Amino acid sequence: MTLYFDDDSHIPVPVTHTEPVASLLRSLALERVDENTYRGESVVRVTPRVYGGQVQAQAVMAADDHVRRTMGLGENDRLAHSITGAFLRPGDINIPIDFQVMDLHDGHSFSTRTVIARQKDEIIFEARVSLQELQPGPSIKEEAPKDVPAPEEVPSSVDFFASLHNKIGNLQNACNGIDLRHVNGDVYVHPAKSREPRQYVWMRTRSRMPEGSSRTLQRAMLAYAADQIMLEPVMRGVGVSWMMPGVALATLDHAIWWHRNFDISDWILADMYSPSAQNGRGLGLAKFYQDGRLIATMAQEGMVRRNTERTIEQ
Repeated sequence: MTLYFDDDSHIPVPVTHTEPVASLLRSLALERVDENTYRGESVVRVTPRVYGGQVQAQAVMAADDHVRRTMGLGENDRLAHSITGAFLRPGDINIPIDFQVMDLHDGHSFSTRTVIARQKDEIIFEARVSLQELQPGPSIKEEAPKDVPAPEEVPSSVDFFASLHNKIGNLQNACNGIDLRHVNGDVYVHPAKSREPRQYVWMRTRSRMPEGSSRTLQRAMLAYAADQIMLEPVMRGVGVSWMMPGVALATLDHAIWWHRNFDISDWILADMYSPSAQNGRGLGLAKFYQDGRLIATMAQEGMVRRNTERTIEQ
């Protein structure tokens, strides 16, 4: 297996030469600065701000590597099963991000780490990551929604951005390693036709993950992929789109629970809805399925503001 950095200076990540997935995976091969500090670069995006899903994915990689190295564990001996993160300040894609990992607890079955991401001595993100060794236990398996159109029947975000023929479309097409397919229609340019705060989205990487991709890398990739759609059920419900003038959108916090292993090279279905939006904030909830099995659950609250809104709820 070929790695981006074939020495002990970085977290090992297998190589692919197919863009844009290659650049994304390279950003997850964090530099090991010292035993508690990692450094990462940012992938290019439409805006000069660091993409939150990238920072969250890098935090997962840092926590996993720290647990394995301090406990002397193998690659899949303890896997991240949850992360709860808070986005505190916007980051600058031109400045490296330092991730400080703090050891909170190592038990017989679970390990917990706090990960703090900094730029220029300012904290931009903080998370708690919990990892667990594989253990037997009782099982509940919720089935995937029925009668959802297959991904081959749904328009691709890759094709959509390629058709724009402008700077945003060109950057998105060149830099986003995830193919998103909105069953209900996207909200990139125009608000949804219906105000129902629910959507189904198919997703997978635009090219296959390289051989030797760890389960942790797969989980980090899902964190990266999902952050770009978690607020969309809120946006549908309040009638806004990503490119609508006078709309401000930002992630405040994001929690992920990984339940089962998966391969993000293959189609994953996100079943998403919003139960509430108020006072410039909205909550998005999502369940992710692959091959009919529930693989992850997520919750994200974000800022969703319109400059014409004047209603305050008590």
